[in-house]
Amino acid sequence: MARLIPYLALFAGMLTLAGGTSFAKTLFPLIGAEGTSAYRVGISAVLLVAVFRPWRFRLTRADLGAVALYGVVLGAMNLSFYMSLRTIPLGLAIAIEFMGPLTLALIHSRRPVHFLCIGFAVLGLGLLLPLKSGAGSLDPVGMGLAAFAGLCWALYIVFGKRLSHLHAGQSVALGMSVAAMAVVPFGVAHAGAALLNPAIIAAGVGVAVFSSALPYSLEMVALRAIPKRTFGVVLSAEPAVGALAGLVILHERLTGQQWLAIAAIVAASVGAIATTRSDRVRIEPA
Repeated sequence: MARLIPYLALFAGMLTLAGGTSFAKTLFPLIGAEGTSAYRVGISAVLLVAVFRPWRFRLTRADLGAVALYGVVLGAMNLSFYMSLRTIPLGLAIAIEFMGPLTLALIHSRRPVHFLCIGFAVLGLGLLLPLKSGAGSLDPVGMGLAAFAGLCWALYIVFGKRLSHLHAGQSVALGMSVAAMAVVPFGVAHAGAALLNPAIIAAGVGVAVFSSALPYSLEMVALRAIPKRTFGVVLSAEPAVGALAGLVILHERLTGQQWLAIAAIVAASVGAIATTRSDRVRIEPA
């Protein structure tokens, strides 16, 4: 039973993230995607700084520049992903976003199986493209924002690795603080005084805890006991988990073609992680 605890923690983290993000989407009519992003990133930054107290560790000028890049792409990833949720379902937004780190993992592909993974990824994306009108057609702007979030996720991995010599808590706390400075002005400009409503603030704290703090903590528990490659393979189920959360909480029904697209992208992610050497880029939690 003890061996199952890390895997249960990882699945609980994915469920918490999907549920927290679904709840966050219910705030869009009140404060918009920008205001909700401001709550998520801003409150998460406050919590992380309070816990890790990053000022205790010295930074070089090069470190400060790397932290700034890391934080900006982290903020852009959060903001663009939430803005994509205004017009496309949660599960599909996650699947499109996954294309960023998946592309990074496959960018130096040489083995035949990797080209098969690329084929699955292209198939999945092709099934989502709004090539014809109808119930299954996605909003091009929403898809573009989700794709930009995926690009930012890939850059998040690249810039995050440049901070691997720092204390993990310090780099995350500082990066989230920079992200807050980049995102909160958009939230204030869009939602204004509505962000000061006590009831909405309480909801914003819930968004920060259940879509950032709690999933991050559960993933850390899982990472201590689960091999990194296995962790990445299991994490690849996140688009499907998000789609199920969107169905249950937000009543977002997907077409059969859209479910097939998610399955193809999940298969591409699993194949890429399971067959890529451990020294190559892997999909990491964002």
